[in-house]
Amino acid sequence: MAKSKKKIKKASRQARKVPPQAAKGRPAASKGAKRALAMKAAKGQAPKKSAKPIVSHAAEIVTAATRASVNIESAAGRMQRAAVRKVGEVAAKATRAMARVVAHSPKIPAYDDLPVRAGAPAGAAWGVFGDDDEVGTINLLTPARVIAAAASIRSGKVFAMNLPINIPDPPLFTRGKHTHTIKIFPNADFVLDDYLDNFYPQSSSQWDALAHVKHPIFGAYNGIPDNQMTGRGGMRLGIDNLARRGIAGRGVLADLARYYDRVGKSIDFTQNKSIPLDDVQATLEEEGVALRTGDILLIRIGWTKFYLSASQEIKAELAKETVVPGIEASERTARWLWDNHLAAVASDSPALEALPKPAGEETEFLHFRMLAFFGMPIGEMWNLEALAEDCAADGRYDFFLTSAPLNVPGGIGSPPNALAIK
Repeated sequence: MAKSKKKIKKASRQARKVPPQAAKGRPAASKGAKRALAMKAAKGQAPKKSAKPIVSHAAEIVTAATRASVNIESAAGRMQRAAVRKVGEVAAKATRAMARVVAHSPKIPAYDDLPVRAGAPAGAAWGVFGDDDEVGTINLLTPARVIAAAASIRSGKVFAMNLPINIPDPPLFTRGKHTHTIKIFPNADFVLDDYLDNFYPQSSSQWDALAHVKHPIFGAYNGIPDNQMTGRGGMRLGIDNLARRGIAGRGVLADLARYYDRVGKSIDFTQNKSIPLDDVQATLEEEGVALRTGDILLIRIGWTKFYLSASQEIKAELAKETVVPGIEASERTARWLWDNHLAAVASDSPALEALPKPAGEETEFLHFRMLAFFGMPIGEMWNLEALAEDCAADGRYDFFLTSAPLNVPGGIGSPPNALAIK
């Protein structure tokens, strides 16, 4: 019996060395292993995990990130497509609105269909813009055309086109020289004021008001009688009409001086030679710019550049007798200007056309046709040099143009205060 008890005790000790199997076939953790795990947990050490769950979790993160990226790109694409559709809708709506405006605009007759009013002289646009009109072709600068002209702004560059008011010096065409006085207030010497004496608004860069020149036989624009015209008994056709309305629209530069340089032609700025209309047309064609209704055409012949570099002797001679080249003053030119339905024309030359007129051509005066017959304002002695440089550099010859003449009641002319915005 004693031997049998010893065997049982021995078996019991061996049994303790081998852990019993769990009900589901997994080995059960021994008390020692459990104790070790508990001690590790108490020390903040997590039990080791297999690499497989970590890799699987990382793959899930990458997949989710990729899916999110695709979703973001898809959303961006949807937003871009929606924006493009919206722009297209707005553009289409604007095009339809423009078409409606143009459809309801009064039809401008061709030159050969003038006049439209009984009793008006041949080639006169009297009555086209109404029997009481005093701004002429500036009426062509409708709100729709001003909006369309804004498309000519691309770089945001601004070019001021007024010469200093003391250039030319001495003034041309017998105009006087102004004096500029700065005043210090006697009881407030920290304040300055100033004033001009003998100021001729047309002695430098200028607009001609429609009252500036009337036809010697047929009279002023729109048949307005002398006793109603400013300076002749009334106050009509003055520069204040343009000042109150303001001038804004698409400008186009015909840089004839550069065109002549390229084709080997030259201009003698001390002679009254006419520049053929064909050369103005060829300049625009080479520039690749097409005229539109309501455009303000600027023609650079290079006179300002010539004058600024001329000797004092030449400037003094020009002041005594103003001899200048300019564009052809024929009826053919008048027809071309009208049939292109221009709002106004300006140049860097002192008269736009050549002056004085040769013997026998005194009546071939473009001012008669433009101011008195069309009501088309004329700009003279504009400083186009910086604008021309930029147009030559970028190859774009159209721009947004604004001008605010001085609001002088009954005035005959004014500095243009003109800006070209590219």
